[in-house]
Amino acid sequence: MKHLLNTLFVTTEDIYLSLDGENVVANQDRKELARHPLHTLEGIVSFSYSGASPALMGACAERNVSLAFCTPRGRFLARTTGKSTGNVLLRRTQYRVADDPGPACRIARNMVFGKVYNARWSIERTRRDHSLRVDAAQLSEASAHLKGLLPQIAEETSLDSLRGLEGAGATVYFGVFDQMILGEKPLFSFHTRSRRPPMDPVNAVLSFLYSILANDCVSALESVGLDAYVGFLHRDRPGRTSLALDLMEELRPCLADRFVLTLINHRTLTKQSFDIRENGVVLLSDSGRRTVLKHWQERKRGIITHPYLQEKIPWGLVPYVQALLLARYLREDLDAYPPFLWK
Repeated sequence: MKHLLNTLFVTTEDIYLSLDGENVVANQDRKELARHPLHTLEGIVSFSYSGASPALMGACAERNVSLAFCTPRGRFLARTTGKSTGNVLLRRTQYRVADDPGPACRIARNMVFGKVYNARWSIERTRRDHSLRVDAAQLSEASAHLKGLLPQIAEETSLDSLRGLEGAGATVYFGVFDQMILGEKPLFSFHTRSRRPPMDPVNAVLSFLYSILANDCVSALESVGLDAYVGFLHRDRPGRTSLALDLMEELRPCLADRFVLTLINHRTLTKQSFDIRENGVVLLSDSGRRTVLKHWQERKRGIITHPYLQEKIPWGLVPYVQALLLARYLREDLDAYPPFLWK
């Protein structure tokens, strides 16, 4: 089992990372600001344009430490990787399954089933815990609609139809997302999902967290020897980690979305956490990113019981466990891919 160690987040925009012996050194204007032992890190995510030294990138690749580069606003740019891990036979199986619509749909529908199932229970949790503060009837209707989609998803054999069902579920879910927000209104009002660019504070945090979660899913897939760029639900596109996007679908509602709701409803984020521009674009400020990342690391250390394995694990290991289960299914060690079903 992969140990859940620390992820080093570099949020200052002009930090240059280098290697000194066995330490990662953060430099600003050629002055050392901090250093961290490389062996204690699981990954490094840099939100700086300054980059990192070739020596550090090589050391990270050699030690299987994930090193990813994002823009200061959270958009993924690139990642360093070393030698491919895992069995080449596993990747060849993955490619064959991805090219065959039937087997690909069998995996994809379980992932979509997990997404809709978890979205429904996210709604149910809000309805149960805050029944006097929300429109319980509206949430019940949305929950029932999502519940009705589950049998259709479980039987679907067409990828195009499956994508239609996934889209229908997302429309219902985000249609009541504002009801689950109990924090300051109208600052945290949510009307619709806006991605590039986000047009309100809620979308700004969602987009940022989805980028972080996607990066975690890429690392998880690479750790078990799968190709993160070849998916089953998301089709191939140059530069897109399609399988990571597949894997994160079932984790969005329970891991990312509930985390965002917690930050807002507990008033951890304020107006000062955002950069609201004249053209309507809303982005996380430097302090906002630091706040989100600090609490994200704490969230990943929280313990849950995995619904399939029935073992206690940290939340941060969920993508790795799901990647491992997917690899086992492709090796025919499992009869089906078991999605993460949270409740």
